[in-house]
Parts: sequence; C-alpha cells; structure tokens
Amino acid sequence: MNATVGDFLLERLAAWGVRRIYGYPGDGINGIMGALGRGGSGIDFVQARHEELAAFMACAHAKFTGEVGVCLATSGPGAIHLLNGLYDAKLDHQPVVAIVGQQKRMAIGGDYQQEVDLTSLFKDVAREFVHTAMVPEQMRQLVDRAVRIALDRRTVTCIIVPNDLQDMPAAAPPREHGTVHTGIGHTASALVPPEAELLRAAEVLNAGKKVAILVGAGALNATDEVIEVAERLGAGAAKALLGKAALPDDLPWVTGAIGLLGTKPSWDLMSGCDTLFMIGSGFPYSEFLPREGQARGVQIDIDGRMIGLRYPMEVGLVGDSAATLRALLPHLKRNDDRSWREDVERGVERWWRVLEGRARNEANPINPQRVFWELSPRLPERCILTCDSGSAANWYARDLKIRRGMMASLSGGLATMGPAVPYALAAKFTHPDRPVIAMLGDGAMQMNGINGLITIAKNWRRWENPTLVVMVLNNGDLNQVTWEQRVMEGDPKFATSQDVPDFPYAEYARMLGLLGVKVSDPALVGSAWDEALAADRPVVLEMYTDPNVPPIPPHITMKQARAYMSALLHGDPDSVGIVVASLKETWDNLFPPKRGIG
Repeated sequence: MNATVGDFLLERLAAWGVRRIYGYPGDGINGIMGALGRGGSGIDFVQARHEELAAFMACAHAKFTGEVGVCLATSGPGAIHLLNGLYDAKLDHQPVVAIVGQQKRMAIGGDYQQEVDLTSLFKDVAREFVHTAMVPEQMRQLVDRAVRIALDRRTVTCIIVPNDLQDMPAAAPPREHGTVHTGIGHTASALVPPEAELLRAAEVLNAGKKVAILVGAGALNATDEVIEVAERLGAGAAKALLGKAALPDDLPWVTGAIGLLGTKPSWDLMSGCDTLFMIGSGFPYSEFLPREGQARGVQIDIDGRMIGLRYPMEVGLVGDSAATLRALLPHLKRNDDRSWREDVERGVERWWRVLEGRARNEANPINPQRVFWELSPRLPERCILTCDSGSAANWYARDLKIRRGMMASLSGGLATMGPAVPYALAAKFTHPDRPVIAMLGDGAMQMNGINGLITIAKNWRRWENPTLVVMVLNNGDLNQVTWEQRVMEGDPKFATSQDVPDFPYAEYARMLGLLGVKVSDPALVGSAWDEALAADRPVVLEMYTDPNVPPIPPHITMKQARAYMSALLHGDPDSVGIVVASLKETWDNLFPPKRGIG
C-alpha cells in the first residue's frame, strides 16, 4: 500500500522525535487514525477520555520531558475541546503541536456539518503558526514548521488537515517555483548575552547588600547555578509556583512560594531587599515584589519580551538561565557580610515551625494542611508531583518540602481547574519508572479527575512502577473561590454555587480495579500515605478535610481584613468554624512550636 498523507504526517513527526500522541478519535481524522493503526511510524497513541485532557497531557509531556507535546482531535467539537489545555500550554510557554481534522476541502465555506473556521478559532492560542493543509506536497513544510516554531518559541502551533486530504497519496514538493523545501536539522540559538551586559548585571548584583532571588520555571534546569550565585551573593531565594522544583526546600535560605499562596519569609525577603534578581520567572503579582524604587533589578529570561514586565529592571539579560548564570558567575564577588542571609534563614526556620503548628491544629474532621505536611517527609525519591488549581494549591505551595531530583508542576499562567490527573497520566507515560502523586480538590476531581481515573485503570499495567496516587481533598466546597468571595468581595459563602455534591471517590476507584482509601481520622493520615505509596497499583486517596481552615496570605491588607469581617457579619453559614480556625492560625504564627518539622 502506498503511503498516505496521514502516514507521512506521522512519519515526519517521528523523524522529529515524537514518540507519543494524546488524543481522541473522530471521523474528521479517520485517515490519521488509520495511519496510527498501521503502526508504521512507531508512535504510541494514548486515548484520553476528552480532548481537553489530551491537550493537558500534551502540555505536561512537554513540561516533564522538554520535548514537543502533540495532541490530536477531530474536526468541529473535538478541535474546540482542545482549547483550554492548549491555552494552559501557551501561558506556561510549553511547546505543543495540535493536529486537528477539518471537513473535505470542497465543503469548506458551505456551512457544512461540524464545519468551524478553525484557522480563526486557533489564531490566538496558536498565533505563531496555524495553517491548513491543502495539497499533499504541503504537509512536509507544515509539520517541520509547526514543530520547529513550537520548540523555538516555546508555544502552541496547529496543523489543520481536511479529512479527504489524509487518505491521498503522500507526495514530496516538486523542485519548482512556488514550493517550499524544509528540513529537520537541529536549531541552535544564542544562549548567552554579550559580555558587556554581563558586566553591567554583575555591577548591580555586587553592589547589593540584601539580594533577593526569584526563580521560576525558566530556572528548573539551573539549580546548581542558582545555588552558586546565591552563595556568592549571600542571597535568599523565593520560588514562583512553576519554579517549585528549581530549588530544594531543605536549603535554609530558600523561602518557598511567593504571592497569595506564598510564605511570610518570601514576603519579608521582598519587603527588605535592596536588589532583586529574577531568573526565568514571569510571576505576575507586582504587589508581592519590592516597591518600585526600593530595589535595583536584574532579570534573566529566554524571551526578551518578558524583560522588565513585572518590575522596572536596570539590566535585562536575554538568554538561557543556566548558561547565562555560568557566564555571569566569574564576575560576581563574594559578599562576606552574611547578616542579611542569617536574617533570611532565621525567618525560614521559624516559618517551618509555624507550618508544623498549623498542620497539627484540630479541624473537622481533617486539617488539609496536615495532609500535605504528613506527605512531605514521605515523598519518594525522584517523584513527580502534579497539583490542581484550588485550595490544594495553597498547601502544595507552602507545606511540601521538595528535594533534589523531584519534578513538579501545575497550571501556572492559566491557573485552570482540571489538569492534575491528566498531568499525572503524562508523567507516568513519559517516566513510567517514577512514582507520581496528583493533588486536587473535589471540584477539580469532578471536573476532569474522575474521567482521568478510567484512563489510569486502562493503562497502569504498562508502567514499570505502578505508584500513582491521586489524592483528593473531599470538603464538599469549591473552597478557593469561597475564600476569594469572603476576602476579596466581603460576601458570605453562596452555598448554591459553592457546595460540591458528594461522590464516593475511593469506592469508584475500587470499581475500576484500583485501590481506594478513605480517611476521616487525622491520626490515620500518615499511615494512609504509607499504604498508598506502597500499593501495587494506582490509588485514590480520599481525604475528608475541613473547608473552614483559612489559606491565610503572607500579608493581609486592611481592605482584605474588612472584607473578611463583612463576610462573617453578613451571615456566612460557616462563620463559627471560620473564626475558630482563623484564631488557631494566628496563634501559631505568633507562637510557633519549638520543634521543627525535621
């Protein structure tokens, strides 16, 4: 049988190193699915339960491998369903190629069934490259351009393939005017800024007496370099959420997360510094950075468009974080005055004791902080952590002490609900030998997680290491939004919008052939984690947690305090529990336990 356009599409992707495609079938991509079925390309197809999950998996594939992620969907509704996961990739700067079907070429423009103007639809999320294949000779350059641009720009690209074209014989572009002849060769780019700019940056950093470092996802591969710079400058370092794995939390000068979900040491670091050094981060909340004019600034980012966007930087270095730091280090002088560093370390040590006290507080029935605090010392070596948006992200950001060799991610820029389980699936497909832990609330679990369990049940026996724990906080509340209503708007909880229907997560897992563990006794939280991490199959760990434990921000403004009191005074149904839990949190901040977490 002669190779079709569908066959060629897959073979060209395989030549680029693509080994896996996440997607869902449909008649708009029958020709491509037939080519996958023939197996000539060697590409593995992972069937998701929904196209949105397929796009999340492609995004996580890129995050956990550095490769391009690829997702596949049919025309019309299938293509539409990809969008949320693709925007997650776009806003977190991940290389993802979306391949979508379309109606026959002769029907386009005829208001045909499932005909959607896909070029217009994808023009924002895939603005760097979205094109429709019109002839077989065009497919080579579309695949090459889509993959190369996705990798080079760290963004989403899209190829639209009409279904009649997919079954046509593949053809190379002829050697004539008006044709394009592309190739697959490696693309090298300038990774290090000019020497003069490095010297300018070093002058600013060497002059600093109180240097604060902020790392993001762009520093994930620069751990050793960041540590050496911090040691040289006597700096403290905070982490944006996507940079959680960039620095291990057992370093005494690492202050942890920054922002609304952040720590008090990170707030103090930014409030007291005289120099800000941002490395690979697009952290958006300027109110948690130094006041304008307080600190001199140096920033490293691979994308020059991000320089000076969050804080008025004095020097912007466009380049790869690790390579740029290595080039910068010979110009940095050791700061022998360690008083600033010592202040930072005292604040960090105290903060871990505060978190321990808060985790030990009684709640009804389980304090969610305890769930994460008990997991922290039990984290397996080289594990991969995924988290969802919602209140789970608060405790993930603050309470988990990540160590070297671990990976972790969530939806950063888009902060969408629903990616934790599909992220975990992609982690297991790309690293089948590593333990994976997904953490999410009951809202996100009901949105995407339950469906994702079906895919786990279908595939887990393929994985070398079966350890995959899906931990769901069952508190019956869309908890993060409930707290935002209280603190930002001053409104009491609106139960009609916020209450989540109960669902037997652990029992459902057992129906699928997985292990389901349900915990409502705080004394059993630790042993439940032990059981889940030692299981011979994936586990749903259902924790019944108290929705009234407040995720207190590191700094409370008067406006937030007034809104909080307004919510309580205007008949919040959980006001008594909220007051009690808030008093406990405040007490632990004032009088942390003497013994640290260890």
